Amino acid sequence: MARLYANENFPLPAVQEPRRLGHETLTSFEAGKAGQAVPDEDVLEFARGDKRVLLTLNRKHFIHLHRTNPDHTGIIVCTFDGDFTALAHRVHAAIESESELSGRLIRINRPQT
Repeated sequence: MARLYANENFPLPAVQEPRRLGHETLTSFEAGKAGQAVPDEDVLEFARGDKRVLLTLNRKHFIHLHRTNPDHTGIIVCTFDGDFTALAHRVHAAIESESELSGRLIRINRPQT
């Protein structure tokens, strides 16, 4: 199972399901970093320092950070999906399909309807 860090924009209901599936998931609120306008670089550094894979909806900025600094413990960027359980299961499936998350950028897209 993975150690995840859900940044401030990741919906709390989508955090609860990975926990149920066995992933150790920390939110920015629980880490005492919510509501502080923490720069994305610092968010990624916090996740790396705590050996967690970053979980975010902020695709554009974190894809850019991955390209400029691939030395991280993993980034999972997701498109928004109001079906939080389905989103969490797509994240779980992506994690389970990877042998190594460190330095990887994983994209989770909402299915086309």
